[in-house]
Amino acid sequence: MKSVVTFVLWLAGLCGAAYSVVLEAVQTAPPAPVAAAPAQASTLTLPFAALGAYAPLRMHGLDDSRIVNVGVRLDRVVTAAHMRLRYTYSPALVFPLSHLKISINGEAVATVPLDREHAGQLVTQEIPLDPRFFTDYNQIGIQLIAHYTLDHCEDPENSALWADVSPTSEVVLDTAPIRLPNDLALVPAPFFDRRDVTPLRLPFVLPAAPDNDTLKSAGVVASWFGLLADYRQARFPALSTLPTDSDAIVVGTPAQWPVPLQTPPVVVSMLTVIDNPAAAGRKLLVVTGRNAAEVEQAADALVLGKAAMSGSSVQVAHVDIGSPRKPYDAPRWLPIGRPVAFKELVDDPHQLQVSGSRPDAIRLNLRVPADLYSWTGQGVPLDLKYRYTAPTVENDSTLAVAVNDQLVKSFRLLPARAEDSQGRLRLPLLPSTDARSTNALDIPAFRVGSSNQLQLSFDLSSQKTGLCQGVAKNPAQAAVDPDSTIDFSHFVHYARMPDLAFFANSGFPFTRYADLAQTAVIIPERPLAQDLETLLTMLGHMGQWTGLPALRVQIARPAQAMQLQKDLLLIGDSTSGVIPAAWGDALPLAINASPAAGSVARATFSVKEYWRGAARVPQGSARLDESGALAAILGFELPGSHGLSAVALTGSDAEHLRALLNVFEKPDTVAQMQGDVTLVRGDRVESMRVGNTYVVGYVPWYAQIWARAMRHPILLGVLGALAGLLLAIGAFTALQELAARRRGL
Repeated sequence: MKSVVTFVLWLAGLCGAAYSVVLEAVQTAPPAPVAAAPAQASTLTLPFAALGAYAPLRMHGLDDSRIVNVGVRLDRVVTAAHMRLRYTYSPALVFPLSHLKISINGEAVATVPLDREHAGQLVTQEIPLDPRFFTDYNQIGIQLIAHYTLDHCEDPENSALWADVSPTSEVVLDTAPIRLPNDLALVPAPFFDRRDVTPLRLPFVLPAAPDNDTLKSAGVVASWFGLLADYRQARFPALSTLPTDSDAIVVGTPAQWPVPLQTPPVVVSMLTVIDNPAAAGRKLLVVTGRNAAEVEQAADALVLGKAAMSGSSVQVAHVDIGSPRKPYDAPRWLPIGRPVAFKELVDDPHQLQVSGSRPDAIRLNLRVPADLYSWTGQGVPLDLKYRYTAPTVENDSTLAVAVNDQLVKSFRLLPARAEDSQGRLRLPLLPSTDARSTNALDIPAFRVGSSNQLQLSFDLSSQKTGLCQGVAKNPAQAAVDPDSTIDFSHFVHYARMPDLAFFANSGFPFTRYADLAQTAVIIPERPLAQDLETLLTMLGHMGQWTGLPALRVQIARPAQAMQLQKDLLLIGDSTSGVIPAAWGDALPLAINASPAAGSVARATFSVKEYWRGAARVPQGSARLDESGALAAILGFELPGSHGLSAVALTGSDAEHLRALLNVFEKPDTVAQMQGDVTLVRGDRVESMRVGNTYVVGYVPWYAQIWARAMRHPILLGVLGALAGLLLAIGAFTALQELAARRRGL
């Protein structure tokens, strides 16, 4: 007999908006046992590049080290492990003394001797690792211990002391499965595990003919998992049957399930975790209710009230998704109306500190709205405060400031002064010999896009002044003050559209409202699995870009498209009818598919500008006629609207929609998406501008006048002289009249 305990939960602030969920925990009899899966060991190969080491790990000096982070999924245990280390080292070392030390979570587990025979060559070494050292989160350290002479003193900055570890090095883990309990407290695991750095592939089991409300519920859940996956990227295949090889999300009422599932009776909105009857050892997360409204309520509860859930099932009594979001308030975007302190950009202030002579750069991610525009032409003010171990003499120590790997400015670090020994410090974590400096600079606006990284690189040069002099006993340290600020407040929201670069990098203009309240997604009347996968995966990207689930997105069919006054995301091939025929004149490209030709289509368009890589080539008005299988992304202004945008993901057939999804997963192909037409043929991406542009956003009238005047400096000078002359004449006339009144005239 079921015992039901009702919990009244909290009103929790989620990124500035109030959300509340009231759940009922339901204790149920355990489901009928599923045949136990045999222990299926698997091997996971993790390149260093997938662990964050995109470039070679360069080690210099007598004692230098680098770390790579390795996670182990909650539902796996490491049974054996080894590292395939690929490295190169200096041929000028004293080899009996020089070696690499390998550690796991601070404990040494292996040493790699460096020999003369392989010096200066790329060496591949298999290094066994003890699996007992592996936990959920692990740090694998590689430490260079190097010597170039047998003398009693060595220069730690000598150029002979180096070793490089290739990003193609690999950590290979043999793992076995662990059977997890059916407990909502573990969610999002095992469906998504933050310890896993591999791309997320999570199937959604949907009804054969899903209605709009059910698809919205699935989209909300997909956007939440996309938010969690973040940089890993996520794909959400749509299935009509239970998968036989993976975990899955089931969305819909019991009547829509592909097979009966062993869950408690569905009497209200409900969330349940059960074993997947089609795949032993795998789980299903069931989002259900008696009707579509209750299914949507269960989906909202999952993404908003996860912290309150436990047990195999919960009943959702009430959900409040909060008040509508305001424009540009996405949790992952920087606040624009005020200076933003660096401490708001990091999880821990220690991330702003480094040590060593050539430490890794301090990296700060800056996500801002894509339509920021500086009408004055000014850059982004950066008030930078930093401390460092000051050199005793002036040398080449510097701090380089870069944005997106492009140098903005480099500051020389000054030597210590007499007053530095007074003992007054602002940052007690650093020694008393540290110097403090403040610099204000403007980052050029053209170097800032929607997704940016600010890189602060300290280079603390050796202070050696003679043989065996000035050898540091402690590593130099440097830190950026958490109260340093960056300020976008003088920017306005203004953009010339369409621009697919905005969409590809941040989902703009749809992400202007983080909950997608002003977005409608149009899908075919009878969507195929590829259409639904595209829908769910794109909403996953929206969650990744904003940091918020798509709580207010609208799903609609082609018959509704012309009545909606929202920004539209259209998904479907050229035969699906998602783009109304009446919009033909507004489209930058028309794909005419011939059923007799199979997947072969013909596209006709007139190119105004064409991009090859980063080069922008004007094309006049050359008319091109392309034929063959292709996929395309189109941007255009919604016909009959004033500034509403439409983006269409289309192609010659539905299968090629998956090629578009592949483009969004690779930074190099995302960078090639520009203009209003992007064509995708396999790995080849071509972008161009075909149609006319339109403006979204607002620039104050005085800013428009000033911006236009600045384009004509000679005319501005003439007008300024005339204005000065008129002002002088007016002042002279006024003074003459005043003098006449005083004389009584």
